[in-house]
Amino acid sequence: MKKFEGVTDEALALLYVKGNNSAFDELLARTQSKLFTYIMFVVHDHDIADDIFQETFVKVITKLQHGQYTDSGKFMFWITRIAHNCIMDWYRQQQSQHIVEPNEDNDLQNLSGASVLDSYRESELVNEQVLIDVKRMMDALPAPQREVVYMRYYQQLSFKEIAMLTGVSINTSLGRMRYALLNMRRMAKEHNIELALN
Repeated sequence: MKKFEGVTDEALALLYVKGNNSAFDELLARTQSKLFTYIMFVVHDHDIADDIFQETFVKVITKLQHGQYTDSGKFMFWITRIAHNCIMDWYRQQQSQHIVEPNEDNDLQNLSGASVLDSYRESELVNEQVLIDVKRMMDALPAPQREVVYMRYYQQLSFKEIAMLTGVSINTSLGRMRYALLNMRRMAKEHNIELALN
């Protein structure tokens, strides 16, 4: 609306608190697209996003009318926070509706302790073997490739950090990693080694 041109969102909110309903209409027109896009991005469902959007604005109106807004220069941040809380409430409600009560079919007490421990130990042994195989393949790599793999996966360094530590460009670090992974895949294929952890 022309009459509110140049008026900040914060000033519009305070005008609405003083009884100017058209100030709220302008505020809604300015913020609804951004707010709905944010909600939709989180929930991925148009109908749910619409419900949460409406609930958000009901809360915005209520909080404004109860004097729970102070002009901090961040009105959009304030309503986005309210929307976030509404989304979290919706997720909590969904979780509480999907609580599964134990019965004879799904009660974990019906599992025998030995079978659970046996399957856990089997997974543990498979994982140990995979890590041994990976170590052997790493040892077979050329030193520059082995170094990059170690720094990236064991020391969790970024490629920028690896480049700085090894005195090469980021592209060279990335290239070495690429060739290391290709070589390790080739070795795994040649020796029929399964590299999936359980």
